[in-house]
Amino acid sequence: MLVGHKYGLVYAGIGWVIWRNKEDLPEELIFHINYLGADQPTFTLNFSKGSSQVIAQYYQLIRLGYEGYKNIMENCRDNMLVLKQGLEKTGKFNIVSKDNGVPLVAFSLKDNSCHNEFEVSDMLRRFGWIVPAYTMPPDAQHVTVLRVVIREDFSRTLAERLVIDIDKVLHELETLPSRISARIVLANEEKLDAVAEKVKEDQNEIKDIITAWKEVRHGKEEDERCLLENKRMVDRAGVILPFRNFIIYDVELLLLINQIIFVSSLFDVHLLDRVYF
Repeated sequence: MLVGHKYGLVYAGIGWVIWRNKEDLPEELIFHINYLGADQPTFTLNFSKGSSQVIAQYYQLIRLGYEGYKNIMENCRDNMLVLKQGLEKTGKFNIVSKDNGVPLVAFSLKDNSCHNEFEVSDMLRRFGWIVPAYTMPPDAQHVTVLRVVIREDFSRTLAERLVIDIDKVLHELETLPSRISARIVLANEEKLDAVAEKVKEDQNEIKDIITAWKEVRHGKEEDERCLLENKRMVDRAGVILPFRNFIIYDVELLLLINQIIFVSSLFDVHLLDRVYF
């Protein structure tokens, strides 16, 4: 299979699949169409689409020819080896791709206990590089790789520059806390935030209790003042002032009732019906 926008040297939108023999083409990939008037077996994608990509690919095949494509691919392979050797010199990576075949370099960290490939990929973006990091297919999901595809426009200079930038990223990662430490710190910060929030809630609750107690205390003092005033007025003229609240302790209540009865008997005035409790 050939991806036209990479090694076919044209823009995106075209790809090629070549089978050496007809027997190598799986039967399940072949389907039959008859909208042109007769049965026609095909294994291509049939839908309305412009032919510009096909024309561009055809032009490149004629213009470059076998020797042209060979020289370009050999240059891509040489640049791939430059990148591979530069990564190996860092001593931090395992190269998981092969030298033969598609000119690309797939590599993973030898030690990813502190930092992983995704962090390397993310930090490389600050240097202008978009290097994908992803896990392998089923049965190898524990392996994560970074992948660099070497194209015609990826020169030796760019390969050397990428190695330098990767080395900078590695040194910067060494100064940062590991992922595990960062998670522990984050968890501790979350716990501290939760404790601080609980303390704040408790403080607010204490303030509410203090405020309520002050109100109760103020009300009690007001009742005591009214009680004393009632006693004084009863002693003078037999007049009872209304209470702000109707909460009276038993001893005080008995004293007040006795005074009311005494005054009522003197003035022949029934004042008891003005007292509510």
